[in-house]
Amino acid sequence: MQRVVFPNKILPYLLVAPQIALTIVFFFWPASQALYQSVIREDPFGLKSGFVGFANFSAVLSEPNYLNSLKVTVIFSALTALLAMAVALLLATAADVVRGQAFYRTLLIWPYAVAPAVAGMLWLFMFNPAMGTFAYMLRRNGFHWDPLLNGNHAMILIVVAAAWKQISYNFLFFVAGLQAIPKSLIEAAAIDGARGTRRFWTIVFPLLAPTTFFLLVVNTVYAFFDTFGIIHSVTGGGPARATETLVYKVYNDGFVNLNLGSSAAQSVILMAIVIGLTAFQFRFVEKRVHYG
Repeated sequence: MQRVVFPNKILPYLLVAPQIALTIVFFFWPASQALYQSVIREDPFGLKSGFVGFANFSAVLSEPNYLNSLKVTVIFSALTALLAMAVALLLATAADVVRGQAFYRTLLIWPYAVAPAVAGMLWLFMFNPAMGTFAYMLRRNGFHWDPLLNGNHAMILIVVAAAWKQISYNFLFFVAGLQAIPKSLIEAAAIDGARGTRRFWTIVFPLLAPTTFFLLVVNTVYAFFDTFGIIHSVTGGGPARATETLVYKVYNDGFVNLNLGSSAAQSVILMAIVIGLTAFQFRFVEKRVHYG
């Protein structure tokens, strides 16, 4: 391995300085502010504050609405990650056998460039009970679709919208993982008489384990944090808090209700949950991942 040597010892630090500055300004500084505000209580105008220790945390953890948001987040994250990864894997395997692969892959990548709020509005227009085309088709077939009043319908809508937004990202990695699998292994299995489905589950899918594990972590973090725009534009956390996830409750309590102490405490708890969940995935799920 060739080692890069900089003649000027200050140059490497200058090259990474912009990234370090961005990390400090947009990550470490807000995180430190959240930690500080989580142990104080202040009025909505920020004129008076006082140290309350862990009172904000105990109040949050005993609040029924917060526990409901935790349950909603678990359901939403699991369904979104499962749907986004399953559809992306299906499309990635199809991309290896259809004609016009380059054009096909380009079309599948486009949704990733759509902003979350725009993606949410697209699905809301299509499934709006008053004017949505697909909502009209569902009603014509006897299904009373109404995500504005039915919590289960609202959950289905944001899961589909969030998964659709993430499918393109997963698709790119699954395609790269499939292309890295030696064709000789698949051909040898075909010669031995293994059918397509058996070849996929016994050879292809196990070799995709590192890619699948990486996407599992990424999709979990995505469902926890990056779906705020979709939820805000489609349901606004309703109806009756049926789609109010943890990150959306942080927004409601902090920016709408101006309860800054509770909102900061929820941010810290959410950060701890994501870190713990990621550590759990690396500790236990990675044991089933085999790297070639």
